Amino acid sequence: MMMTAIPALRFPLAARLRLAARLPYFVALMKPRVMALAVFTAFVGMMVAPSRIDPLLGLVAILAIAAAAGAAGVLNMWYDADIDAVMTRTAERPIPRGEVSRAEALAFGLALAGGSVVALAVFVNAEAAGLLAFTILFYVAVYTMWLKRSTPQNIVIGGAAGALPPVIGWTVATGDVRLEPFILFLIIFLWTPAHFWALALTRTDEYARAGVPMLPVVAGRNATAKQIFVYSLLLLPVSILPWALGFAGGVYGTVAAACGAIFVTLAVKVLRSRGINHHAARRLFAFSIVYLFMLFAALLVGSANRSIRASFARTASTLETSQATFPANQLQTSHGPFRVSAGGV
Repeated sequence: MMMTAIPALRFPLAARLRLAARLPYFVALMKPRVMALAVFTAFVGMMVAPSRIDPLLGLVAILAIAAAAGAAGVLNMWYDADIDAVMTRTAERPIPRGEVSRAEALAFGLALAGGSVVALAVFVNAEAAGLLAFTILFYVAVYTMWLKRSTPQNIVIGGAAGALPPVIGWTVATGDVRLEPFILFLIIFLWTPAHFWALALTRTDEYARAGVPMLPVVAGRNATAKQIFVYSLLLLPVSILPWALGFAGGVYGTVAAACGAIFVTLAVKVLRSRGINHHAARRLFAFSIVYLFMLFAALLVGSANRSIRASFARTASTLETSQATFPANQLQTSHGPFRVSAGGV
């Protein structure tokens, strides 16, 4: 009896240990850094929206968006396993190393994608779930399967998928889409080419070897440096629009102007080097990540300040209404002969 029970107990433990050992590989498939940026911008979109969502539903929404971003990363690695195996930057990913099979990655990615969309539809609203499904489909089918291998404008058009999280966050809170989230979309959309092409300038030979028609491979480094500069110039005024249109405060306006000026300055250095200076390209790439975080963090701070001011205003209005309705020197009990005044009973 004891002998037959021991293997039954050991097998589940061994299976759990194997699963725990492989868990980091499945996490790596989800591109955690990219996922974190998508979740953060979606969270900001949700917080700056005029409507407030129940905290528990907000948590469900954020988890669903995180799972969807992870699903997009997994399915991207599933399809691009052949490219990843050739490029030095991606050769250590789980599928090229043989830690996870392509079939396992496909099943994992589809499960994450389906679960995230269903959860958002059931617990939050159908509009946000529809946008989430569109984002995953666009990133996987349009960008990964089609644009990436067919045109040097892949990252420009495909960047729309990465720009949608704040719109999804806004829709989670409001159920609709207005001008404000579209501007947040436009900021990320214009940021993406300069951000990604700066990286591509340092990996041009790898993309060429993998057969990916990135802009530096097809048009050359100098042309890419010019495009980076153009997009950095377009990004600067668009990034200031939230302040100019009044849905972001002075803190955001200052941060957007200062960071935008630095962004353009770094793009100018890449342009002057004709895209050859890898150090200048790496500096721009690194700062571009900081830039986007700073912009959305400033939006979040401004939203928090507005919420605090609105809370104080509501409290003050309530106190004024109470004083007007019940003057302190005329208060009296509703029963009995006792009168209550400021001086006591």
